[in-house]
Amino acid sequence: MQAIVAFCRDGGGLQSPVLSTDEVLTMLDESVQPNETTVPMLPCVAPEETLAFWRALGFAVTYEQTKPYLYLAFRWRGFDLHYGRAPGNLQPSENTGGCLVMVDTVAPYHAAFTEAMRRTYGKVLAKGLPRITRYRPGASRFTVTDPSGNSIIFIQRDEPAELEYGGSKQLQGLARVLDNARILRDFKNDDLASFRALNSGLRRYGDAAPAVQQAAVLAVLIELSMALEKPERLPEWGARLRQLDLTTAERAEVESAVADPTLLEPWMPATPREGGRDS
Repeated sequence: MQAIVAFCRDGGGLQSPVLSTDEVLTMLDESVQPNETTVPMLPCVAPEETLAFWRALGFAVTYEQTKPYLYLAFRWRGFDLHYGRAPGNLQPSENTGGCLVMVDTVAPYHAAFTEAMRRTYGKVLAKGLPRITRYRPGASRFTVTDPSGNSIIFIQRDEPAELEYGGSKQLQGLARVLDNARILRDFKNDDLASFRALNSGLRRYGDAAPAVQQAAVLAVLIELSMALEKPERLPEWGARLRQLDLTTAERAEVESAVADPTLLEPWMPATPREGGRDS
């Protein structure tokens, strides 16, 4: 390979040869193999809590040092997380950092982590730090937030590359409101914005929408009101949900709109109500 294309002199010293683009690419093909591994380096403000949390989720500690400087390393299945000292003014309540973990299917990961939380903590950690976001059947991502406020986002590889904020333009009325709320909830982790969008959409489009769409909106509002600790309208929404006439298939569709269908049990019977379309 012809290595030298041009020489440049600076102060009497001979600089490195200037290579053409084709030569650089050829050199890379010959000497650099495409087998790189990227390991996220996250800021840590709570070492003991970080060690306890990831151990609780089943991660192995592959390196642990707190003095003279902080360095922690964890491994679970096929990926690693590393931590170093955070800047002195960093607060763990902030969104301090994060990384993306691309996987074939996200549901088994969420199931493994929530089960580990139940074994260790007696519940799924859904608020504060650390926590995990709810997982709705069919969703393509979820987030684990560590004790320092870093977001580790698990994403399904076939997730759509683009999102239509405001809801898909192919949808109308309450269906579009539901799609917008899904994006706000699943992709932005903004329960409050999703709650407000659904509440406004139900007032605007609810009366003219099909029963199954009304029920899905009410179901998500019930779930979000519990997560946001806004229980004031639960009786009203529950009563409206109970009055809707749904088939068995539609009930299953409504239940799939929420992460925990058991929350709906007080307001939605397990079988079609008497006089419904399945009777």
